[in-house]
This record gives sequence, C-alpha cells and structure tokens, in this order.
Amino acid sequence: MISIFADKTTIILRKMLKSPKDRWVIKDFVKAKDKIFGIGQGRVQKVLNEMERLGYIEREKRGARSSTILADPERLLKDWVNAYRFEHNEVYSYYSPDKNILRKIREYFYKREDKYALTLHTAANLYTSFVKTEDVYFYLNTDDIKRDTLDLRQNLGLKQLVQGGNVHVIKPYYKHSVFFDAQMVKRYRIVSNLQLYLDLYNFQPRGREQAEYLKKILEEKGKHLG
Repeated sequence: MISIFADKTTIILRKMLKSPKDRWVIKDFVKAKDKIFGIGQGRVQKVLNEMERLGYIEREKRGARSSTILADPERLLKDWVNAYRFEHNEVYSYYSPDKNILRKIREYFYKREDKYALTLHTAANLYTSFVKTEDVYFYLNTDDIKRDTLDLRQNLGLKQLVQGGNVHVIKPYYKHSVFFDAQMVKRYRIVSNLQLYLDLYNFQPRGREQAEYLKKILEEKGKHLG
C-alpha cells in the first residue's frame, strides 16, 4: 500500500488542493514542464487508486479519456495535518543579536532564491502579523547541510549556543516537495500557503491559531490553501 502523504507523492495532493475544482488526468502529474517535481506514471496511478479507496477523489473511467476530481478536499487536508508534524524536519538553531537578521538572510540568498524558503510564523507574519516573534525559520535546499550552514554562519555572524537560538535552519523532511509552489511575498521567498498551513498546524506556540487565521484571510480573498 502506498502512502499518499509521503514526500514526492504529495505533489499530486498539492496540485489538486491548489485547484480543487479542476478535473485531472494522469499526464497532468507527469508533464515535462514539471521535470523537477514530476512523478512516474506508475506511482501516479497507485496514488490515485489509494485516494479513490479512501474516498478523497472520484474517477470517471473512460479509457484514455479517464479523469479525476477531488471529492473531499476538507477531509483530505484534515487527515494530512493529522499525519504531518513539523518535528519530522531536522532543525539547526543559531543565535544572532542583529535586529535586521531577517533582511540580511534575504540579502544573502538574493542571487540564489531557490536555496531557501521561510516558514512558520516568520512566513505567516508577512501576511498577518498575528503572532509576534523574533525567531526566523527557513528551509534550506541543500545536499550538504554542514557546508551550507557553515557558509551561512560565517557570512551572517551566527553563533551556535549550547541550547536554543533565534535563527533556525531547516533540512526538510519533504526534501522533494517542500519547495513546490514556493512564492515571493514582500520580497521574501516563502513556502506555499499549503506547506505553511501544514507546518503551523501542530506547531507550538500558537501555530494552530496562526494556521486557522491564515486560512481564513486567504478564503476571504477568494484563494485556496494550495
């Protein structure tokens, strides 16, 4: 049995939740233009079979013209946040006394924006300013976390404490999909609204409050979490 909440297979869920009223065919998930996030046709078929078994989708089987619709996006999202925990990621924490450290992180990544994406309250506050915090959380797209965090620390003067810190570098659990649909908000690169919701929902302190408030203001603007 395949897990629909596994890293790369969530690309299918992310696409569907971004456009929950669309009708989908298998090739939508394996197109060449999505070569970074593309999924093999066999895996797509297994994921759709499992989603159908669980009642998340409905399928119209007409041979080559078969299609799929998302039947229960709210339950899919609810089950996903129950299965996901931000703690699955690896987090490396450092300290900076600099009040402008967030801006300096943005400047550090200016010519390599695909290398990072803000998340948790750091990203959500670019929309809401709902939870005041000085902590900075961001994912790092890297195949060598030690090398890249060392360079980051040297350039930004980050200190490693015995415990804690206020700058948190995250090696993603969802290494293939966490950057899917990353977006620019106020000149900062942040994860997709869906990934942000997932990260926040079970996070302490006040993650669920922030997640639900974010969902509310997006819906008021006619936008989906995807």
